Amino acid sequence: MEPYAHPITLEATDVGCDRAGIPVVRGVSFTLKPGRAIQLFGPNGSGKSSMLSMFAGLIPPTEGELAWHSDGDKRAKPFDGMTLFIGHETSVKLALTAKENLQFWTQLYGIEKPRRDERISQALELVGASHFSDIRTGRLSAGQRRRIDLARAAIADRPIWLLDEPAAAIDATGVAVIGRMIEKHLEQGGIAIVATHDELGSKFDRLELGR
Repeated sequence: MEPYAHPITLEATDVGCDRAGIPVVRGVSFTLKPGRAIQLFGPNGSGKSSMLSMFAGLIPPTEGELAWHSDGDKRAKPFDGMTLFIGHETSVKLALTAKENLQFWTQLYGIEKPRRDERISQALELVGASHFSDIRTGRLSAGQRRRIDLARAAIADRPIWLLDEPAAAIDATGVAVIGRMIEKHLEQGGIAIVATHDELGSKFDRLELGR
């Protein structure tokens, strides 16, 4: 298990974000260092998804400052090619099989062609999806599609993970798989921000929203 080549640290200083011009989060501050993670808690509408979009650089902070640090460089947005963002809705293409979806993602993430089949097989096995890898994802259950979506994390070599309800529609076995994947990611020096109601381990700091 190789450590990430470019460890990342994220500093948030009194940041806030809006949704449709309405304030949803204010005054959030933390420092997230390599090997650590933050778990976002809060009721529906408390701003968890908006916060993840802000950390992904999709929307700017309404107030405060985000600072991403890597190799002596500092930026207001995540470094290019270093972020894995899995939203609440799965991104699988329903007309493709599970394996075909992963083939597309290996190309997107720049995996060298000779290694693609091996990486796909490893990812499918890791998320427990090998037995339905040749079935079109439109015929799979919501939980099975979610597993395929999460397989992206096993393919992308990216130190920043932003996950929005990764365990949605997944059974207890799948939740355990997610926990192990995140634990391995952190052991490699990655960081993660995860919105979920499931307890994921001692390396997570808890951030309550909407209180």
